[in-house]
Amino acid sequence: MPSVRQIRRRIRSVQNTAKITKAMSMIAASKMRRAQEAAVSGRPYSDLMRNLLADLAAQPHSDERLHGLLTQREVNSVEIIHVTPDRGLTGGLNSNLNRAAGQFMLEQKGNADVTVVAVGKKGGRFMSRSGADVKAIFTDLGDRPTLADVTPIARIVIEDYVQEKVDAVYVSYADFVSTTVQRPVVQPLLPVTPADLPPQYSFGYIYEPDPFTVLSALLPRFVEMQLYHFILESVASEQSARMVAMRNATDNANEMADDLTLLMNKVRQETITRDLLDIVGGAAAVGA
Repeated sequence: MPSVRQIRRRIRSVQNTAKITKAMSMIAASKMRRAQEAAVSGRPYSDLMRNLLADLAAQPHSDERLHGLLTQREVNSVEIIHVTPDRGLTGGLNSNLNRAAGQFMLEQKGNADVTVVAVGKKGGRFMSRSGADVKAIFTDLGDRPTLADVTPIARIVIEDYVQEKVDAVYVSYADFVSTTVQRPVVQPLLPVTPADLPPQYSFGYIYEPDPFTVLSALLPRFVEMQLYHFILESVASEQSARMVAMRNATDNANEMADDLTLLMNKVRQETITRDLLDIVGGAAAVGA
């Protein structure tokens, strides 16, 4: 059985760990609020742009031109943008994201070739260890990514699709549902499929110079915006998962410290009892 000094030293170590995890939980909570606000505030813009694309795609064209990002073809090659955090301490988030992306790649095996664009160190390392065909790895986007950080990623996949190097592009990311729920999602990105516009949102706009020109300029921006929104959702999911994980770690450390304190008191009581018995036994021996 360990001594009182050893148990006390272990209690001090666990309490110090609890202080660290509590501080990390508070930092993650503040970052989560900012990331959540950014993700939620971008959803109306995404919806309105999708409605505008639907209206543009429904406009009559004077010829048979179709933008390259709208062209659908037989899928023989797939590219997946795998978005993960750069750091750990997020509970099961990283493993869930990697598992979802790996499962998707296994489903494509035999039907289409798969290339990967990894965003985040955890996903990049997972794909490299798995032997996947990693085309590019983007890291250190930070807790406040900007649209300029996403533009190089979007440019790679847009060029690959327009040049017919790939026939479909998907995004694997963590969808922020709530503070305690982050859902791994594999979402199609290309080709762009405009949603059907409800009649109440069709206002008969007049586009200048013409709908096709406006659509051609808007589609790349739409892809960039969609990818940026997915990354914002991932950042919010990362911070909320880290906050919950560190809070649980703090609770577990405090519980362990309480158990160790109880054990220390038992050891101390046994030590005192044993010393008293030695004293009483020695006094009895002297009196005899």
